[in-house]
Amino acid sequence: MASVEEIKAPVRKEMEEFEHRFRESMRSHVPLLDKIMHYIVKRKGKQLRPMFVFLAAKTCGEMNDSSYRAASLIELLHTATLVHDDVVDDAHMRRGFFSLNALWKNKIAVLVGDYLLSRGLLLSVDNKDFRLLGIVSNAVKEMSEGELLQIEKARRLDVDEAVYFEIIRQKTAVLIASCCSCGAASVGSDDTAIEQMRLFGEQTGIAFQIKDDLFDFGTGDDIGKATGNDIKEKKFTLPLIHALKNSSYFDKRRIINMIKNDHNDEKKIKTVTDFVFKSGGIEYATTRMHEHKDKALQLLSGFKDSEAKKALEQLVVYTIERKN
Repeated sequence: MASVEEIKAPVRKEMEEFEHRFRESMRSHVPLLDKIMHYIVKRKGKQLRPMFVFLAAKTCGEMNDSSYRAASLIELLHTATLVHDDVVDDAHMRRGFFSLNALWKNKIAVLVGDYLLSRGLLLSVDNKDFRLLGIVSNAVKEMSEGELLQIEKARRLDVDEAVYFEIIRQKTAVLIASCCSCGAASVGSDDTAIEQMRLFGEQTGIAFQIKDDLFDFGTGDDIGKATGNDIKEKKFTLPLIHALKNSSYFDKRRIINMIKNDHNDEKKIKTVTDFVFKSGGIEYATTRMHEHKDKALQLLSGFKDSEAKKALEQLVVYTIERKN
């Protein structure tokens, strides 16, 4: 499996230029806000989202200023949603750093999220990138709907496989889909190519989320050391849904009652994870993950061969073979 740095090779110069442009897009004349923006930039992750934008753009055509704005728009709006998510979840850590609400409290964190959102909107409007703005605004709408759907279903504990896929399509896959469709749109691709890139990103995003589900059962670097975080949050992931679907009425009620009433009891969480392993939930989710990976690669096969296309293929493989 290629590393992120190896996959980045066809767009390395563009990624370096993007970092500079992104920092500039976040500047403010308010000292407190500028300090917080600097903190946000400093704690950046693997930057897979701009990489998807640039590789999709290069696969479809020649990168230009609109491609950089597309990546900045997605990062600004996505960062805004993460800041607001941390407030909603009362989370104090993000990517190994303290969250904004942990350092500056909720009121400032919410206002910073609003600021990031407005900067993204203005970046698009000022440059008349209305197609890009439409794509990303729809993604933010769907992400919000996905979060609310998940909250509703967690309360009722009635998530089936169809609902699960709708939640992860909205919560996770739509963002990667918007990265890919924005990349294609930024280089003037036609509607067919933009839609094909969107579908490619969606399938990749679904595979990515199933991989995250599997990590919760101890299938990453710490094999066998399940965190059980999803169970603690009463999230019904694909391995668990499949295990419940294929269990007896008695076992199903027993496991659901544990999740409902004992989701913070480590022994009960281990009972649930053991149940998922024994019921074939891990194998089933792994198979479904590979199906979506294969669909993504098939969608990508319709594009002309290039270094960027090869890197996108490697990025799909990376999403399902990563160790964390």
